[in-house]
Parts: sequence; structure tokens; C-alpha cells
Amino acid sequence: MIKPQFIQQLRKKHELSQNYLAKKLKISRPTYMQIEKGKRELTLSEAQSLSEIYNITLDELLAGREAKRKVKKITSKQKVKKKDMEIRVQEKNLKKFKEVLLYILEKVGAKPNVGETVIYKLLYFIDFDYFEKFEENLIGATYIKNHHGPTPVEFSDIVNEMEEKGEIEKIKSKYFQYEQKKYLPNRKPDLTVLGGREIRHIDNVLERLSDKSATELSNYSHGDMPWQSADDGKKMDYESVFYRDDKYSVREYDDEL
Repeated sequence: MIKPQFIQQLRKKHELSQNYLAKKLKISRPTYMQIEKGKRELTLSEAQSLSEIYNITLDELLAGREAKRKVKKITSKQKVKKKDMEIRVQEKNLKKFKEVLLYILEKVGAKPNVGETVIYKLLYFIDFDYFEKFEENLIGATYIKNHHGPTPVEFSDIVNEMEEKGEIEKIKSKYFQYEQKKYLPNRKPDLTVLGGREIRHIDNVLERLSDKSATELSNYSHGDMPWQSADDGKKMDYESVFYRDDKYSVREYDDEL
């Protein structure tokens, strides 16, 4: 039997509603609630659907735990062609992820609206806007499409590791009537791992978006092409930024491209 506590934990971690998951599993919300309470077991097809939504294996779901997914530092580059533009695809950079997160917390983390959901969206726009502008990754994290907008897959493991090392502190607070997770930095970001262009880019994104609420940023992200072109629960494609409309595009394109 799949642990009902694990099913509830996954839903809260990915910020999905019971109603949303019930629709995806093609069952009623009361039936889904029974699953989380341990009063009804998942069918095999429901379990397979749930594992796909959370991007984990069926074995992990059955075992009631997610395998640790290590994030690699940059080791190689490869080149692909898209719309006659050369795009350099890099592996995810663990060190940069940590330092960018600490920089965000240092700059805007004290704002009352900046909880975990807002941080997710700031990281998303930092990553995807940079890719559109410069055709290379800044962090290169993996983002999946969920009900509340883009979610960085690596965030939870990285934050847990940083918390264990005392680099950040997780606290719970309230923003109006909503529960909110906030993070406090316990050290300064190491800016030697970021170039001047990268820091200026991050500052620009924070200036544009960091005053928005979680709901505003989630709704805003829903109009962006990477989110619109992805399937629910699936990975969002960086290259789709080249099909953004004027509302979201951050790059001036040559008319000849």
C-alpha cells in the first residue's frame, strides 16, 4: 500500500490542489481525499499517472520516498540549431544555483510577499530570460509545469542541503491569510561565481518582478510560451523562449532572423 502521508507530502511540495489532482486522475475530489486519508488505495493506473505528474518512478511512489537527484556542475557544452540561432546547452550548475538563491534572498528576501512560490518564479524568469537574451544558461535548472506555474525540480534537495550546512534557515509565516514559507540567508552570496552581466540580469528581473505577489507571478507565468507549450507536470523547454510574444520577450531580434 502506498503511504497516504507520502501522497499528501508530494502534493504540498509541488503546490497542487486536491481538486487539480482529482481531475488528472479522473476521480472526484472526495475520492481523492479518501486516498490521502488512507481510506482508499490507488489503482495501478492512478499510481502510474501520479508518478508521471510528480516526475518520479512508480517504484519511488510505491516505496514512499524520492531518490536523491544530484545536480552536476558544468562539465560540457553541446550545440544545437533553432531558428538559425546557435544555442549552447549546459548542464545544471549547483554552485550558481546556491549563490543566485542567496543573492535573491539578500536583495529581496525580506519583502513580505517573497515566499517560496515567488522565489520559484523569480528563478524561472532569471533562467529563461537569460537564455533568451544570450542563448546560454545562467543556472540551467529543470522547471516543470504545475498548477501554480513553473517549479524548479532541484530546489527542494538544494535547499535541504543548504539548510543542513547552516547556509539558510527555513521559517513559516503568514502573508495576509495565506501560509508562507520564507528563507533567511545565513551567509553572503559568493559573487565570484557570477559575471557582471549575470548580476545585472538578475538585478533587472528582481526590479521588474519582486514586488508581485505569488498569485500575480503565477498568473503572469501562465501566459509565457514555455509554460503554455509544456504538458502538465512535464519539463519546460528553454528553447520555446524564442517563440515568446512581445509581452514576455526580453530580447531585441534582428528582423533578418
